[in-house]
Parts: sequence; structure tokens; C-alpha cells
Amino acid sequence: MCGFCGFLEPHPARTANELATLAGAMATRLRHRGPDDAGTWTDPAAGLALGHRRLAIIDLSAHGHQPMSSASGRWVIAYNGELYNAPALRTELEALRARRWRGHSDTELLIEAIEAFGVRGAVERANGMFAFAAWDTESRTLHLARDRAGEKPLYYGWNGSVFFFGSELKAFGAHPRWAPSHDHGAFALFMRLGYIPTPWSAYAGIRKLPAGALLALTADAAAQQTMPEPEPFWDPAAVVADARAHPFIGSEAAATDALDALLRDAVARRMVSDVPLGAFLSGGIDSTTVVAMMQAQSARPVRTFTIGFHDADYDEAVAAKAVAMQLGTDHTALYVKPEDARNVIPLLPTMYDEPFADASQIPTFLVSSLARAHVTVALSGDGGDELFAGYARHRNAEEVWPRVSRLPAAARSALAGIMHGVSESTWDSVLGTLAPVLPSVLKRHDGGRFLHRVADVLAAESWEAFYVGLVSQETDPASLVGAAEPATWLNSPERWPVLSSVAERMMFLDLVTYLSDDILAKVDRASMAVGLEVRVPMLDHRVIALAWQLPLAYKLGDGEGKRVLRRVLDRYVPRALVERQKMGFSVPLDQWLRGPLRPWAEALLSERALQAGGVLDVARTRAVWSAHIEGRENRQYWLWHALMLQAWLAHEAEA
Repeated sequence: MCGFCGFLEPHPARTANELATLAGAMATRLRHRGPDDAGTWTDPAAGLALGHRRLAIIDLSAHGHQPMSSASGRWVIAYNGELYNAPALRTELEALRARRWRGHSDTELLIEAIEAFGVRGAVERANGMFAFAAWDTESRTLHLARDRAGEKPLYYGWNGSVFFFGSELKAFGAHPRWAPSHDHGAFALFMRLGYIPTPWSAYAGIRKLPAGALLALTADAAAQQTMPEPEPFWDPAAVVADARAHPFIGSEAAATDALDALLRDAVARRMVSDVPLGAFLSGGIDSTTVVAMMQAQSARPVRTFTIGFHDADYDEAVAAKAVAMQLGTDHTALYVKPEDARNVIPLLPTMYDEPFADASQIPTFLVSSLARAHVTVALSGDGGDELFAGYARHRNAEEVWPRVSRLPAAARSALAGIMHGVSESTWDSVLGTLAPVLPSVLKRHDGGRFLHRVADVLAAESWEAFYVGLVSQETDPASLVGAAEPATWLNSPERWPVLSSVAERMMFLDLVTYLSDDILAKVDRASMAVGLEVRVPMLDHRVIALAWQLPLAYKLGDGEGKRVLRRVLDRYVPRALVERQKMGFSVPLDQWLRGPLRPWAEALLSERALQAGGVLDVARTRAVWSAHIEGRENRQYWLWHALMLQAWLAHEAEA
């Protein structure tokens, strides 16, 4: 696991030493991603420079040094990732011709696979997480690639006369010609979602390479400063369509057998490491499944890690400890004080490089820091919710939307008005009084906010609007930031596969937006900030394909999400250990914003600071802030979006 960067100046004027010095300075800004080694490679005639920082995981020797050339010298690569089918790929390459390997790193395998099969042929064969830049010295073409699920990041684009690319945006700032401008359309998307979805970034002209995509920049295209179009080597819409056209034929028990076997294999492949390895454990279904399969295939106790909070509404440590005891793992739990969590906040603008507002970024960083003190690699359970219908919105899509959509629009609007007419704090009080007789969905610490969110989507005219309403914190971001939202998966229905179930349509959109641009981005930046590699077995592309082949009833049966995944887990731990209300992995923002974080938030959301930021509408933002601190509404997540944007803008102004 590593970080890489580079640039291409199509009208070269720098010497090899000058190029290497610049690439080295850029790579130094990625040292956290790769503290073990550094390297550069240049092609002065082309104006190309590559920089790399290495976190040594497989083959700790100098034979894994990057950038790395192929044996023939034609190809050079800077690579971030792991290949989980390395033995099979090595066997296939050896069958083509006898070869003398320099070492046993994934990097050498990948560059020789590119030499043998071309870039597309190599990535189509690869089972892994990866992002890389490969330079073909013969055709003078730069190739960029990103893994199928989007586990590893890759930014690229023109800024002035320079084409930049790399794992994180911060690397670009070390180049003297880096002079970016902000993309306010991307900020509109951010205020809606809390993240900037692919292909956009915070900077105009700089893009995120889509998951499962390739990009090639030829010398001729570079000379014209053309922005090449990415091409998919793994199209999620096509994968889903093919899976639905060839559904799993068999009973639920057979599906459980198939998923169990495939997940065990995916976990086993991700346990290969030349450095200490462990896992995140929350005690929920997804992480428990991964850890149970690790322990079942390990001769020694697996190292597991959990962060605990003293606030019971946010604490997962008790459940995780019970699971760890059942499985016999070597478990480490750390209870953090609120001030420990809050001390992470000043690090977030530099950690994420662009506005990012999933509040679970804080505990994710803390558990990564905890794990890194003991191991260099950790497995996580991410992906289970998106693939196996784990979110409440998936259940609501099948239970609530059909009923809501049958009501006249006028009636829905009237009901929404009534629900909004009662403040969130009043709803909290009412729900607290009625808690003994309420259904579980209303027994929550943020019940008032939940009901206001329900009111927001009651008037939706379609399932698409229903879904977008559920995932949006701001419903009119264009007026808030003064710029329209550009095209994304969410507003491009022509790109979606044809699915008969509303729940499956939502799951698809979760897969291509929320999972890759929020969940995986969060985990990558938080873990790599401390030099920890995180591997995600649920996102093995074979598991993704199988999940989409399964009937919806095997995932969302009798109102129960993750049905088949639960049946797999039943084989490893007693059901009572994991049968609890989904808690999430977050912090008590509402309390903090009214308490210890109030001075910090007030400074960022003051009229002066908002005017200096130049993005958010001052009056609207101040009104939301006032409603929250006065207790009339709980707008913690909307405010966290605004605060993360303001904090990032302030950091940019100081840089």
C-alpha cells in the first residue's frame, strides 16, 4: 500500500534532475501513505515525472522499490494497492515464458502482466484494490487505472499547462505551476451529500478517475492539452444487468453455502501479508463475519480493534468485546474521551484534501491509529450494507414508498407540513414519553430529526426523488452556494441498469456513489494518514457479482436486511451476539456543537468567516446555526457539512 503522484509537461524544458526534484517534493507530501521508502523516475524528453512513497506489505526488500520498470524496460509503473490473486497471475505469466523474478512483490507482477497482456488485459485479470500510473516508453502514453470498487483513490487533470495525477490532491501543491481554482458546482454536491462524488473534485479541471476505469493520455493528446475520457474495464451497471439476467438458481440454503465459501476465500486471500495483520471489529454483522472467517482460518488469535465511547448511544465496544470473547480473538479496545475525538477535527482538512463531512471520519481515524500501533494491515467489513440491503432506506423502499406513493400528493404535502410544524426538540420529548409503545424505528436518540427527514421525502413525486431526499442534507444546494450541481450517477438515470425493485435501484446507487465516494474515501484517508493498509473482503468483485445474482428476498426477506449474510454468520457465532439495533460509527455532534465545539463552530460560521469563505449563503447558514444552538432543530449533519467546507476553505486560504 502506497501513495504515488506525477505530472506531465507536454512542452518539456526541465532536466532530469529538476523533474526528479519536483516529483520527490510532491511525493514527500504523501509520506504518511508510504513511510518505508521513496523513489522517483523521469522521462525528460516527454516532460514526465513519477513520484512514489512505499508502505511495504508484500516483499519488504528493495526488490519492491518504486517506481518500477518492467524487465524489458518498456513500461514504468507507480502503484498503490494489493493483488489478491498473485499466485495465479504469476503462474499464468510463467506459462507464457520462463522468467527470472527479481522479488515477489505485487508491483513486479503487475508491471509484467501489463507487458504481457496490455493495461486492460492486466487489470481485467487482477483481483485486488489498486490505483496506478503506467508509462509506456515506446508509445509515449500515460495510462491511469483504478480498481473496480474504488477502494484506492486517483485524481487527475490539467491545471494550466501541466497534467497532474496522484493518490491525493495535496501532492499537487508542491509543484510551482499548481494554481487551482475552486469548483462551486462540486461544493453544491458536497452540501447535499457530505462528499464530492466522482468524477468531480474541489478544484476546477481536476477529476477523480471513476472506479473500474482506465484513462490513456497520448503524447499527441497531451500536446493539445486534451482531457481524455475514462473508459470502463468494469462497468457496475453492466455487471448488475448481467447478474440479473443470470440470477442465482437455488434455495436460500444453497445461497448461504455459496456466499459462505466465496467470502471465506475472499477473506483468506486478504490475510496474505509479510507484516502483522488484524481487523476492525464493531460487533455488527459485517465486521463480525469478516473476523469470524479470519479466525476460522488462522492458527493463532486474530488481532482485533475497537474504539469505545462512554456515551451508550455511540458505544460499540461492549458488543465487540462479546464477539471477540466468543471467537477467541486477541482484542484491544480503547475508550476515548470526547476531547480525544475532538482533537482530531483540526487534522481533517489536510487529511481529506477536499471538503468531506461523514462524521464517522473521526472514530475511523481513531480506530486506525489504535490498530497501527500493533499491526500494519487491517481487514474491515465495509460493503455489506450496500450489497445485502443493510440500510433502513432499503427496507423503507419496499415497505414505506409503495404506501406513500399511493397517497394523493396534496395529502402528503399537508402531512409533511404538520410534521415540520412541530420542532425537532418537541418531537424528541414526545417520542421519549411514548418510547415503551413505539415501534423500534422510532426508538432513537434523534427521533425528531428522523421525523423531519421523513417529512422531507413525503412529497416526493418518484422513487428517485424519494431516494435523493433520504440521502440529502441540503435539498437546494444551488441557491446555497450559487452554482448548479453537475452530472453524477444520482442525476443520470440513463446510466442506471433496469431493475424492477425500488430497493435494488437504491442499492445500486449506494454502490456507485455513497460506498465509493464516502465510505471507501473515509477509510482510505483515515487509515493511510497513519500508514495503515485496510483491506475489504466484501468488495471482492466476485462477491459483488454473486450478491447481485441473489434474489432480493434472500437479502431483504420478512423485513430483515442482510438475510443471507446473517445466515452465513449463524454458522460462526450465536445470533444473539449480533442481533441489535444498527448503531453506526459516529460521535455526538449535536451535543458537541451546542457545548465544547460551539466556540470553534461559531468562529467558522460567523458572518465575517462566511463572507471570507465566499461560498455559503451567509443569511441561510446563520439561520440554521441559530436554530441548532437554540435547540429548535437538530441540524448537526447539515452544520457538519458547512463546518467542514468552511474549515477546508480556511485551510486553503492559509496554505
